[in-house]
Amino acid sequence: MKYSESEIHELKKIAATLRGDLIEMIPPGKVGHLGGSSSIMDVVAALYFKHMKVFKDPKDPKRDRCIFSKGHSVLAQYAAFVELGYVSHDDLHKVKTLDGTLQGHPDMDHTPGIEAVTGSLGQGLSVSLGMALGLRLDGSDSRVFCVVGDGEMNEGQIWEAAMAGAAYKADNLVAIIDFNGVQATDVSEKVMPVGQVGEKWKSFGWNVIEIDGHNMIEILDALDAAKACKGKPTAIIAHTVKGKGFTFAEGKAAYHNAALTESEYKEAQELVKKMKEDA
Repeated sequence: MKYSESEIHELKKIAATLRGDLIEMIPPGKVGHLGGSSSIMDVVAALYFKHMKVFKDPKDPKRDRCIFSKGHSVLAQYAAFVELGYVSHDDLHKVKTLDGTLQGHPDMDHTPGIEAVTGSLGQGLSVSLGMALGLRLDGSDSRVFCVVGDGEMNEGQIWEAAMAGAAYKADNLVAIIDFNGVQATDVSEKVMPVGQVGEKWKSFGWNVIEIDGHNMIEILDALDAAKACKGKPTAIIAHTVKGKGFTFAEGKAAYHNAALTESEYKEAQELVKKMKEDA
């Protein structure tokens, strides 16, 4: 599908707005997952505001589902939920508090729009596959998108789900690998090298698409190609930058889960402002 310049421009503006919401959730001194939430934000903008079937009612049975298997990056989803009206803007300031609806990891019982409890890494793809197969049994044309971290691929259950997804020809399932190259303590290649990721997913029987995870056109084209693929699930390997948009944090493991200083927070606000102007 060909997208107009205005559509791309609007999605870039939305991605900038979502990054602004992200910063509001982690003011100075409050620890939060800036790096992995920001790296996937362009994909989140494309999913929720262009590609997925999304409704005013977050539980509408006709909806597409999106599960963050790397649940620590759920702040990216929360930002989308605010802009969709699922939660109020005030909720951004109550993240990880007892009186807030937005917790540090996804909580499907308290947060509208959350499809599964995740955060114990490796499990989300299995849950997503189960949902996809259930939807198929129900005769639904709804689809399931699962965001997986590149560090999360260290977990064996990811590959068990990959085998099962191909075996059951779950073509309504899309795994989106946030390949930012950095995990909690260091670059992923030093912690646990995963090798040729694209070839690995292909060998498990998946349709594989590799993209620049910050190029909106490539993201949308990949999502369309995944929808057109029949008979096998699709893995979109989105090459991203940890902390994308926040230059002081980009590519640094220290900002996987950290508290910003006053000066960093002010810089982040200025960077968001510039993102919106440049979109």
